[in-house]
Amino acid sequence: MTNDEQKEAMKPHIFVALLAMLGTAPSALSSQCAAVSGERRVALLELYTSEGCDSCPPTDRWVSALPARGFGLERLVVLGFHVDYWNHLGWPDPYAQKKFTDRQQAASARNRARFVYTPQLLLDGRDFRRGLVRDDGGERIAALNQRPPGASLRLALNPDPAGALSVTGTATLHGSSAHDAVQTYVALYENNLASRVTRGENRGKHLQHDFVVRELAGPFRAWQGRSTQFSHTFRFGAGWKTKDLHVSAFVQDGVSGEILQALALRTCG
Repeated sequence: MTNDEQKEAMKPHIFVALLAMLGTAPSALSSQCAAVSGERRVALLELYTSEGCDSCPPTDRWVSALPARGFGLERLVVLGFHVDYWNHLGWPDPYAQKKFTDRQQAASARNRARFVYTPQLLLDGRDFRRGLVRDDGGERIAALNQRPPGASLRLALNPDPAGALSVTGTATLHGSSAHDAVQTYVALYENNLASRVTRGENRGKHLQHDFVVRELAGPFRAWQGRSTQFSHTFRFGAGWKTKDLHVSAFVQDGVSGEILQALALRTCG
C-alpha cells in the first residue's frame, strides 16, 4: 500500500475518533457544573468577621491558608460571614449583612453563649477556638471527616450570560438525621477580595479576604423520609468576579446546629 493509500484508509478512523471526542465533550463540560457529595462527611467552618475589627485580620489569614494546608473542598467548606454590628464604629464593611449577624446570634443562642464576638469560628455549628500553643484545627476537621454523613447533597449550576446563576439541588436525609427541624442552605461566596480601609480600628490597612459570602439562601425544609429538591437564582452584583465565585450547600440540624453534610463547587460558564 502506498503512502497516499494509507492516508486515505486512515481518514474514516480519524473521523470516528473525532465524533467520539465530540460526543464526550458535553458531558465533560456539564460535569464541571454539577457535584454530588460522597461517603465522607465534609466539615463546615463558619467565620464571623468584620473589617472594622482590628483582631479579625489574623483569623481571616488563617482561614485563607486552609486550602494550602490540604483542606480542600473534598474535606472542608468555609464560609465567611461579615457581620454589620461594627459598621457604626468608624468603618462600614462593604461585605456585611444584617442577615449574617442574625445567623451568628441564632447560633449563639442555640449554643447558650452569653454574647457574640468577632472573630468567631464555628466548626460543625459549635464554637471553635484555636489553641494558643497548638493549633488543633486540622485534627478537629479530620475527626469530622471520619464520621458518616447524615445527609447526601446534589448540586447543579446553570449560568446565565445576563449575570445570574440558577442553582438546583437535592438533599436526602439519612437514618436518625431525618426529622422536621433539618434545614438546607445555599451560599454564593467569592475569593480573592481586598479592601483599603481608611477609617476605624483597621485604618490604613490593606485587608484581603476569601470565602466571603455574597448571598445566603434558605432555609429550605428537608422533609423526613424522602429527598427534598431546592432551587435558587443568584443575581451577580457589580464588580463580582465570576471566576472567583463558588456555590456551596449544607444541611443543618436546626435544633443542635450539627452540620450533616456540606458540598461546594466553583461556578462555571
